[in-house]
Amino acid sequence: MRTALWLVRHGQTPLNKQRRYQGRTDSPLTSFGVLQAQALARRLRRIPLTVAIISPCKRAHDTAAEIVRGREIPVVEDVRWSETNHGRWEGLTYAEVRARFPEEAAARFADALHGRAQGGESLVEVNARILEAWHSLFHAYPGGRILVVTHATPIQLILCHITGLAPTDHWRWRVDLGSLTAIDVYGGGPIVRTINEIPWLGMRDEE
Repeated sequence: MRTALWLVRHGQTPLNKQRRYQGRTDSPLTSFGVLQAQALARRLRRIPLTVAIISPCKRAHDTAAEIVRGREIPVVEDVRWSETNHGRWEGLTYAEVRARFPEEAAARFADALHGRAQGGESLVEVNARILEAWHSLFHAYPGGRILVVTHATPIQLILCHITGLAPTDHWRWRVDLGSLTAIDVYGGGPIVRTINEIPWLGMRDEE
């Protein structure tokens, strides 16, 4: 039995354009982000999805809305698929973090697994909830075609998990805004179909 998963990173937001930490902070899609979501919808239009699992933030919801428009499938919000909570670093650039919290930044980056911003999450905590969410999909929707609209870090951590890389190597996977990663999971294990596929923004519906 195959369970097919389509992992989508949301479209571009203003905070993405400004290269600011954006975990739990909400930010709407830009006009370009909407185009990215529409391109994802065209790319997936022929996939008979079973369910859509969505991170609770607006940028994920708005991306998912384009993809599921016209489909009669359940849409389930799951906080476990949220991006890393960056605590008091939320909304700041990397340079601003280093200027305002130099000791905290140095401590966090010195311990990639357990370091955290004040009020935020460590990578080990994020990895635990993402893997919990991942495994729950196979109990809830065995044999399904599952859309998950989420963020870069959750997708990177799933790729580390299924390929045997440590969570601290998640940065090795490039996961762009508006991208698609597809994985088929069988009883014998996962097969990666595509990673970081970016649908062509100018593509037209096929005749």
